[in-house]
Amino acid sequence: MSDEEIQVKDSNGTLLANGDSVTLIKDLKVKGTSVTLKRGTMVKNIRLTDDEDLIECNVDKVKGLVLRTEFLKKA
Repeated sequence: MSDEEIQVKDSNGTLLANGDSVTLIKDLKVKGTSVTLKRGTMVKNIRLTDDEDLIECNVDKVKGLVLRTEFLKKA
């Protein structure tokens, strides 16, 4: 890794930053639980990871969730 910043983009190519809010564009089953996150669910205050394809967040029912950016769009 060089010193340049990782650019994290949502499914539409919009840049994401720490603290942004995103919306799910697809129903997602959460592994290890019986929870399904519905399309249109708002996820607030995301945290970027070292991987440009993943973000960390907390949702009502699941804490410490990692989501793929291909299933998100910036709110």
